[in-house]
Amino acid sequence: MTDTPGTRSGTAQPPAGGGFAVVEMFTSQGCNSCPPAEELLSEIDRDARERGQPVYALGFHVDYWDHLGWVDPYGDAAHTLRQEAYARAFRSGGLYTPQMIVNGTVEFVGSDRRQASSAIASALTEEAATPLGLSVEDVAEGTDGRRRVVVNYQAERLPERAVLNVAVVERGLENDVPRGENAGRRLRQDGVVRAFTSGKLDFGRGRVELEMPPQLDPRHASVVGYVQKDEDKTIVGAAAVDVSAR
Repeated sequence: MTDTPGTRSGTAQPPAGGGFAVVEMFTSQGCNSCPPAEELLSEIDRDARERGQPVYALGFHVDYWDHLGWVDPYGDAAHTLRQEAYARAFRSGGLYTPQMIVNGTVEFVGSDRRQASSAIASALTEEAATPLGLSVEDVAEGTDGRRRVVVNYQAERLPERAVLNVAVVERGLENDVPRGENAGRRLRQDGVVRAFTSGKLDFGRGRVELEMPPQLDPRHASVVGYVQKDEDKTIVGAAAVDVSAR
């Protein structure tokens, strides 16, 4: 993460200290148990946006189902590595999909509506230990046709060994699945992680740059940032801003 102490103070949103819920789901289009969880994640995302609640839905598509005949177009080995890091922290001994994790501490089967509702409601009652503000400074297209988004962040009360995760998520994605366990289905997904970076956070203010896929529609995309303790994966602060909010 780049330290930019001279960044204009007006570019970042003022950090807010209320409760929040970061909802990470590990999923795959190759898993026939995942579509109900995808629908639940879409509901969580839609309800939060309609109500103006600080609930941030992120769908991390893993790659370990790809061998069954359908390569998930949103799958990434880095997402699998992130899930493996959680498995080590939880000492669970294995990976599964769909898995939902709220604020880095509570995990359960991603289609479990009751547990999701309970975990999110509980998270919203706890004040953020590390208030975080985000703003989009620039969205530019390079000579290679790929868009890059530059995000400013401002954080307070950083814990030791803090990590800042920044994701670009896209809503309203649909595609047909011709092979694998979901063969013949048309899937619709929201909160799909399309770009992600994570790095050590030593300073309370800085700038992050992410490269976005050329097919991404910035009108349906947001940047989600969240501060996480490296040792136990607890998420202590989060914020989001639409990519088009400049």
